[in-house]
This record gives sequence, C-alpha cells and structure tokens, in this order.
Amino acid sequence: MSESHTFQAEPARILLVEDNPGDVRLTKEAFEQGQIETDLHVVSNGSEALSFLSRDGEYTDVPRPDLVLLDLNLPGKDGENVLEELKDDPTLRSIPVIVLTSSSADEDIARSYERHANAYLTKPVDPDEFSQTVRAFEQFWFSVVRLPPAEETS
Repeated sequence: MSESHTFQAEPARILLVEDNPGDVRLTKEAFEQGQIETDLHVVSNGSEALSFLSRDGEYTDVPRPDLVLLDLNLPGKDGENVLEELKDDPTLRSIPVIVLTSSSADEDIARSYERHANAYLTKPVDPDEFSQTVRAFEQFWFSVVRLPPAEETS
C-alpha cells in the first residue's frame, strides 16, 4: 500500500493572498522545503485575489486553485471582504480558504468562521515557527484532507 501523499498526480495549486513580501518569501520557502509539490500563485491585495479566482483580466489563463491562503490585513479590499465574496459565489465557494494572518483577536477569528473560512491560522513571528506552521498545514491539507474535485470552467 502506498503512502497517502504519493497519489498526488499534479502539484497542489495554491493562491496566496498576502501583501507582506517577507511573509510571501517565508511561505514560498516553507513550501519548497515541504514534501508536497505545489504550484503557488501570489497576489497582494483583495481585488487581485477576486480577479484571479474569477479569471478576469490578466488572470484569464490561471488555474483554479485547490486552496486559498488568505491574509486579513490587505490594502484596499480586505481579507474579510474577499472571504465573504468568495463564499457568496456559487462557482467559487467550494474552494477551501485558510485564513493565515497576524491577528489572534477573537473577533477576527469569529468573523472569519462566520464568513465560512475553513481554518484560521495565526502567523508565528519566529521564521522557523512560521515555516513549521506552513509545512504542518501543507501536510494536513494535501495528504490527509480530501479536497473537492477541480471544477474547470471556460
């Protein structure tokens, strides 16, 4: 019997919505060190995230992500608005959204789950802990959890 992570036919497609270049770099490095092959796309604000997910404008040829990693503190349209719009869209709502943010405020956690976030992770300040968190998340979401099948739209 093969191990659970060996069945993955193609890379896990992840959309990272993050405006902090340091956190983007740490996230990329953590995924590179992980055991799961990933195809990581990055946008730096909420409007770009929604355009990416809807495949509008410059994003017409991007793949539908298997999962979204979403920061709450974004310029312009914040992460809460992105989460709400994504989960209100019948064509996008099945995409799991993991909030990955610096806030550990109870109100932010509660609002994220009210808007149907699939998980809420607080970013550790320490770079090594941050990397461990991303790798643990990666292992869980791409080796343990069964994700919905990709819905290709034209």
